[in-house]
Amino acid sequence: MDPRILELVRGDVRFAYEAYEFICDSVGFTQELLNRVPEEDDDPDTDYHVSGEELSRGVCELAIREFGMMAPVVFQQWGIRTTDDIGHIVFNLIAAERLSQSERDDPEDFHDLFDIPKMLLEEFELTIGDKPGRNR
Repeated sequence: MDPRILELVRGDVRFAYEAYEFICDSVGFTQELLNRVPEEDDDPDTDYHVSGEELSRGVCELAIREFGMMAPVVFQQWGIRTTDDIGHIVFNLIAAERLSQSERDDPEDFHDLFDIPKMLLEEFELTIGDKPGRNR
């Protein structure tokens, strides 16, 4: 366990330890999704930044891949209910020096972007098949 994240959880009990780890993982996942992964031989001035909206969507995409239809339940357990919650976690991680901040980053970048539970279930369609026939 990362002691910096443990300190965050002690200081802000709204979010579970796992939520912080998941957001950290989501940053790399989102960069890969958007082809913004830093390479060793890249120009140091290359911008690999992801916006609040891009990260929020990446968080949901990774949750769907990792947890499937259980993603809304997992997020509820972790305290993630809105995109604003993702922003709070991100800025807590920045304060703990687990993530870096660009001059463009602002907590408002995460404000009320979309409905997380709806986004997490959008990929799934529940259908009721034909009733099985009686054995005669």
